[in-house]
Amino acid sequence: MKKTLFEKVWQKHAVHELPDGSTQLLVGTHLLHEVTSPQAFGMLRTLKLGVKYPSRTFATVDHIIPTTDRTEPYRDATAYEMLVHLRKNCADNGIKFFDVNTGGQGVIHIVAPEQGLIHPGMTVACGDSHTATHGAFGAIAFGIGTSQVRNVLATQTLSFKKLKVRRVNVEGELKKGVYPKDVALHIIRKLGVNGGIGYAYEFGGKVFDDMSMEGRMTVCNMAIEGGARIGYVNPDQKTFDYLKGRPYAPPAGEWDKAVEYWKSVASDPDAEYDDVVNFDASEIEPTVTWGVNPSQALFIGETIPDPASIADETARKDAVDALAYMKLKPGDKIAGTKIDVAFIGSCTNGRLSDFEEAAAYLKGKKIAPHVKALAVPGSQIVDKLAREKGLNKIFEDAGFEWRQPGCSMCLAMNPDKLVGDQLCASTSNRNFKGRQGSPTGRTVLMSPMMVAAAAVAGHICDCR
Repeated sequence: MKKTLFEKVWQKHAVHELPDGSTQLLVGTHLLHEVTSPQAFGMLRTLKLGVKYPSRTFATVDHIIPTTDRTEPYRDATAYEMLVHLRKNCADNGIKFFDVNTGGQGVIHIVAPEQGLIHPGMTVACGDSHTATHGAFGAIAFGIGTSQVRNVLATQTLSFKKLKVRRVNVEGELKKGVYPKDVALHIIRKLGVNGGIGYAYEFGGKVFDDMSMEGRMTVCNMAIEGGARIGYVNPDQKTFDYLKGRPYAPPAGEWDKAVEYWKSVASDPDAEYDDVVNFDASEIEPTVTWGVNPSQALFIGETIPDPASIADETARKDAVDALAYMKLKPGDKIAGTKIDVAFIGSCTNGRLSDFEEAAAYLKGKKIAPHVKALAVPGSQIVDKLAREKGLNKIFEDAGFEWRQPGCSMCLAMNPDKLVGDQLCASTSNRNFKGRQGSPTGRTVLMSPMMVAAAAVAGHICDCR
């Protein structure tokens, strides 16, 4: 007893303790996309090695794929070459590839859960930092680098140093208009972008008990933005209900046994943690960023901070730099700041519920004339379900462009990019300088509902 889920899963997947103090860890499920895998496969060929367990690896194309014209070859020759390499590497090695013609393509961190690939108690690795998303299922999921992708392909294991575990409790009830994205930004704001270094975050408390699986994925997705390598939620009935009947979920004859095991990996009631942090849900308001990292955030009713009031010298200098880049002034309200672009999508907020929430706000409204607005489903399945519900029509009638699935404007690896110093209200996960394609482009992170409201108003505002 007294074990966390992290401890239990770690022990079950530990192969060897290595001389440097790290652990050789078995990887249960390995996810691939087109950006970090070509070099890894190239290294395997150089070493004359094959893929050890191809049935444990799954791939899709997301980062580079256009969200409009997908006629092949793509206009971007380098992007198309990445797709061609991924296709061939998967075909040559017997790896399941959710290609553009399968109906299952999309952002890897949306595709894997909707296919039922992620189960409680798993270890999950992917060459992408936002792999923490899959911790929403009670899995230990982490991003890895290209050389580690090679190692997992060749051995189904990797070397990993054990983390400490911080329990992050959010108790109480969220106010109307406050969403999982606000919870994630609030936690990062309070604990800092480096606060989670060396930790896995276990998210718990009534707010997470009440939260949907899609909401849990949003918060776990952003654990990495707070410095944590891993973020997870203990599995419960919502987890099991979400997985049941999905293509890669246990079949009916094995279901009950699987659920019993999944229940057993949850943290014990008397589990011991390295640290515990508590938040009051009633204090959280709709949250937006004002700077160039996700911790530089504030409630919609607050004013932009004065760097002079920040005690830490490094943080003070960072704030001065951020305000200059964002063209914002201390003491001004963030509400009322003009936007040029609105983006709803990404592995953080590109799921069906995200579009349902935004559509409920947009129905019967029109976006401001000067705003360019993109709605980009996270997968072909999300797109199909949204169309069946008529959500695409609501977005289009409001003035949004309804695009095809991909990472889109979350990052500058496809044609969807900011121009000049455009300011984008975005549901993505990073507001770094240049993240959305222009070296002077500005990003303000917020929930889908807040983006919808900003698009209609033409400026950042309170969706309530």
